[in-house]
Amino acid sequence: MTSMRASERIGSYVKRAEQALTMAKNAALKPTGITVAQYSALLFLSENPGISAAALARLCGVTPPTMNTVLTNLQERGFIERTPHAWHKNVLETRLTERGEAVMRDADARAIRVERALDAAFTTAERDNLLALLTRCADAYDATRTQDVSASTE
Repeated sequence: MTSMRASERIGSYVKRAEQALTMAKNAALKPTGITVAQYSALLFLSENPGISAAALARLCGVTPPTMNTVLTNLQERGFIERTPHAWHKNVLETRLTERGEAVMRDADARAIRVERALDAAFTTAERDNLLALLTRCADAYDATRTQDVSASTE
């Protein structure tokens, strides 16, 4: 037996909530034919036209190779176009096509329903508290990761 039971680990609850969110969004997005990862890329592209793949990967919380796979799939389906940057020829700017914008609008309406259902489960005060607590969780995980990296280089 370990020194900390699974039921005492906050991370287990965070992960369970994340998995439930992903499953709910996958189900909601299924009729659109795109995945949660593809939806995330389209969402951030709609808000940041011309963004590079590396910057998009950071926003979506995935590695650059993973983002390149997502973008290749979206490009093959005609949802995005990638063109060389005017000044930095080795950087590709990524934008939604008209077809991509249409898929994004449909997918976003479906994803928003999932988000609103979650929002409806909380009062305004509970929601504000939850957001503050989740931010603290992320900050604590970031601090632990930074400490672990520092400790491994000493």
